[in-house]
Amino acid sequence: MGDVAMTVPVVTLLARQHPDLRITMLTRHKFVPLFEWVPSNVEVRGIDLNSYKGLLGLERLFSQLHRQDFDAVADLHDVLRTKYLHSRFRMTHASVAVIDKQRKQKRAFLGHALDHEPLRPMFERYADVFRSLGLALTLDSSKPLFDLSKEDYIPIHQFAGRKAKGERWIGIAPFAAHSPKVYPLERMQEIANTCADYGYRVFLFGAGDKERAEMEMWETEGIMSVCGRLGGLHNELLLISQLDLMLCMDSANMHLAAMLGIPTLSVWGATHPCAGFMAWGTTRENIVEIADLPCRPCSIYGSRPCKTNDFRCMKDIQPEAIMQRIEAVLRH
Repeated sequence: MGDVAMTVPVVTLLARQHPDLRITMLTRHKFVPLFEWVPSNVEVRGIDLNSYKGLLGLERLFSQLHRQDFDAVADLHDVLRTKYLHSRFRMTHASVAVIDKQRKQKRAFLGHALDHEPLRPMFERYADVFRSLGLALTLDSSKPLFDLSKEDYIPIHQFAGRKAKGERWIGIAPFAAHSPKVYPLERMQEIANTCADYGYRVFLFGAGDKERAEMEMWETEGIMSVCGRLGGLHNELLLISQLDLMLCMDSANMHLAAMLGIPTLSVWGATHPCAGFMAWGTTRENIVEIADLPCRPCSIYGSRPCKTNDFRCMKDIQPEAIMQRIEAVLRH
């Protein structure tokens, strides 16, 4: 989901800067709500990959797409499925551009963040795909992407009530796709409790039965789990849009909050923000990390086990330090 969320600002700005362009965004059906507020010249088509298995399934999908007579195809993913699709489009003489995933540069970056130049941000790499098709595109994160003021917030009010004047709402997303990217849960629970003691309303975000069970154990009078209780991603995004701060890992929730313009504080361990995956509009000031560890990153995506087997990149971050950063963001 994080990779898809990172395409939203780029596609949004492309559509706004080229209002005569007709764009079809192909993604998994479950990710369609991420694009709900993109401009009207973007059509989002959600598909179930189980309906297009194997070469025969991909060929059937290509045949359906080919009927729309696209002038150009932008492959923002470059995996086996999209390689097949963009190769078939090339055979029809459509213009095709494919993302440069910087695989060689990523390998060189592993374990060498302290003496390596930052990799090109993912947003710029997405934009480069469209630029190579002859489309000028400027990425500007200084202005809000979306205006959600006319949305129906009744489900949010029914779940959480209305935010009182001066009340602070904090989202905490304690999980990530891979465990080396997760701050120790007992410490994150301590932070959630401290926030509640300070009078902040805390909302816990996550997905899946295991995460839901963990977060429900954290619930107190000032802490509520959102997992599975808002009727889907659309309403979760609306709740995120009402937060004063999102505290998260290097995860999808980081990207969701940032694209909605919410101050985002993310905790990084095994992965590294200079690998190109910082959230939209954020800087190193939004990052909590042990910046001088020579072993970081041990993985680009967080899928590899700790090299030193002591998880120092996360365990050396104290809850008090994170609370200080939370307070600094809220005072800003």
